[in-house]
Amino acid sequence: MKKIIFVRHAKSSWEYDLSDINRPLKERGYKDAKIVSSKLLEFDFKIDMVLSSDAVRAMTTAEIFVETLNFPEDSIVLNHSLYDFSGQNVLEVVKSTPLHIETLMIFGHNYALTNIVNSFGSKYIDNVPTSGVVVMQFNITNWQKLNKGETVLTLFPKDLR
Repeated sequence: MKKIIFVRHAKSSWEYDLSDINRPLKERGYKDAKIVSSKLLEFDFKIDMVLSSDAVRAMTTAEIFVETLNFPEDSIVLNHSLYDFSGQNVLEVVKSTPLHIETLMIFGHNYALTNIVNSFGSKYIDNVPTSGVVVMQFNITNWQKLNKGETVLTLFPKDLR
């Protein structure tokens, strides 16, 4: 049984004249990421690997989550392929995950994450919001055989405020 914890990056700022990949989080983004990660901590998932897009907003969100979940900050593996908005590259990253990894946590972007959770999950989600978490479980032993799974948990900031 394989599990993926998808996390959309927290609310980002458009205040600065920066390239998209360099946009930082807004203050609300920091707060929402802390609220959601604190709630996720209650579920006590054993996470084997943490992958993040190399976009500043995704990396910062990942840092907030791993700090809250009491993981070492150097446990975050950056992967430029996760700076993806369709979901195709994210799926390729998932399918190339080593077999010994049972639970994978991915920090990424929309529309990719909403597309994936709706294509592979058991619950329709109109839009994975910023700082939103969707946990999915798959009855597979090999990531390359990723198929329809079960949506086992959603944590969205608006439900926790």
